[in-house]
Amino acid sequence: MRRTYQENGVGKPAFTLGRLNAVSPDALIALHNDSRVLRHLPLADAPFGEAECHRWLAEKESQWQAHGYGPWSIHVAGDFAGWGGFQYEQGDADLGLVLAAAYWGMGGAICRTMLCIGFEDEPFDSVTALLPPGRVKVKGMQRLGFERDGQIRIGSVLFHRYRCWAPGVIVNQRNGE
Repeated sequence: MRRTYQENGVGKPAFTLGRLNAVSPDALIALHNDSRVLRHLPLADAPFGEAECHRWLAEKESQWQAHGYGPWSIHVAGDFAGWGGFQYEQGDADLGLVLAAAYWGMGGAICRTMLCIGFEDEPFDSVTALLPPGRVKVKGMQRLGFERDGQIRIGSVLFHRYRCWAPGVIVNQRNGE
């Protein structure tokens, strides 16, 4: 499965979503060992080598088998830019995105596309996103439609949970439908 999306913004390149198991382990290992990326991944608290990469890939692929959705690889102009997508997390479809630093400016466009997929193709009633408490810049999340929705603990790490409702769902819930 490969899908290519063209961002409508001026100067924004197209990106392609594909399966993670098609990405070279070396590219994943490099991403998961980049100190700029690791600052945003509080659960990444151990070295990420070849054995860890293979276990990690197996876990990500198991999301597709168990739930019918999971994370994708992200390519820009044919180059591996990162990974992201939906993962089952304590009853929710959780949106995660990990991009190489060179592609951080594309996060909003990629998340908007993934939300469209989640609400149109899946379809999810809502999607969550988890941010560590130290992450104070959340305006981008709010522009995407996410609202603060409590906290969640994964292992020993506490996260702020944000939720984005599918268009029309929150209105119906507030009206008791």
